[in-house]
Amino acid sequence: MARESLAAKSKRLKRIMARLRRAYPQARCALHHQDPLQLLIATILSAQCTDQRVNQVTAKLFQRYRTAADYAAADRAELEALIRPTGFFRNKARSIQAACRALVERHGGQVPRTMAELTALDGVGRKTANVVLGNAFGINEGIPVDTHVARLARRLGLSRHTQPERIERDLMTLVPRRHWAMLSHWLIWHGRRRCSARKPDCSNCEIRGLCPSNAAASTQTPP
Repeated sequence: MARESLAAKSKRLKRIMARLRRAYPQARCALHHQDPLQLLIATILSAQCTDQRVNQVTAKLFQRYRTAADYAAADRAELEALIRPTGFFRNKARSIQAACRALVERHGGQVPRTMAELTALDGVGRKTANVVLGNAFGINEGIPVDTHVARLARRLGLSRHTQPERIERDLMTLVPRRHWAMLSHWLIWHGRRRCSARKPDCSNCEIRGLCPSNAAASTQTPP
């Protein structure tokens, strides 16, 4: 089978996005938040934890702590107890407090709007920064790559890599910047609802005719 050109892959992804947009018109960040700080905290907590569990935890957490200064000054044991259900709670509590101290000391308690400033915070990698920038500020600096995005990027033949940052670079070359944040949402929603890791529902998949991993893709002609 001939290797797909970059232009052909980009065109196919455009059709994939159109279908996912129709399938998931309500696609958005699943982490509950009302401001950039809440989203930053929720995203740190979401590492190796489901968004649903994080939302259960932050319902109480966000009532207890309102500002970066509140987190920075929080009793560590109390903070750990509140976030314990998200797993790795000691490391996450340490990261949250260190990041919030930096917010207070360097940014007047506000969440910064640049990749460099965000990734300089403890516990904040490129994925977390992309989530905050794209969803809290509407800034498309990159594409958040979680396990769903990584899995679908490979299944859809959009990237051969396994490292999140290399997958992100591959996707960024295929999609206009204005769609970077939404591409992540569409892939995440599809990954959770249709293209699961163990038992993907290929027979009912909205993009089956555009997916090289689906045996039907070679015989179906997409509308």
